Amino acid sequence: MRTIYLASNNPGKLREFKQAAMAMEISVQLLPGIDSLPACIEDGSTFEANARKKALYYSGFTEGMVFADDSGLCVDALEGAPGVFSARFAGPEADDEANNQKLLRDLAKVPPKKRSARYICVIALAERGQILNVVEGRADGLIQQEPCGTGGFGYDPYFFYPPLAQTFAQLSTEEKFTVSHRGEAFRKLLASLWLEAHRK
Repeated sequence: MRTIYLASNNPGKLREFKQAAMAMEISVQLLPGIDSLPACIEDGSTFEANARKKALYYSGFTEGMVFADDSGLCVDALEGAPGVFSARFAGPEADDEANNQKLLRDLAKVPPKKRSARYICVIALAERGQILNVVEGRADGLIQQEPCGTGGFGYDPYFFYPPLAQTFAQLSTEEKFTVSHRGEAFRKLLASLWLEAHRK
């Protein structure tokens, strides 16, 4: 079974990625020692730039393949904001609540039907300082005025997903990964790895 290393210490991400990879006979593990490594500075202007930078940086600490993702929310009425600043929309030390409240304030005068938005996720795969693949996933929805659901994280309680008529925070982990931006991107990555392995 092929092993790929996740350049993140987020247990939620690891759980989702592990679950999705099992069916493809690929093992996902945290990059060994990542908690003790200096953090990679995410100063790119796009999701792809940040994903590439993290994957390249952390691939220097192992001989195996490393993947990193960068993701966020893009709101049309805000000209694509918060974008790459999604995690720190309300400031460098902001938490989910502060970011969500800023989002609602910025959208206060925007009518419900004009609140179209999308989650974007870019995943980069690298090995020994070389990018092997870059994939992207997206999920389209609308930003609600009131939160619904207790699951997920970030902007999920306000991100209404029309095909299921629920917010991402109302979905189970499995349901969310099936339709989410992160799930779509990761399935693309797994498919490319599976095809490569079966060509040999």
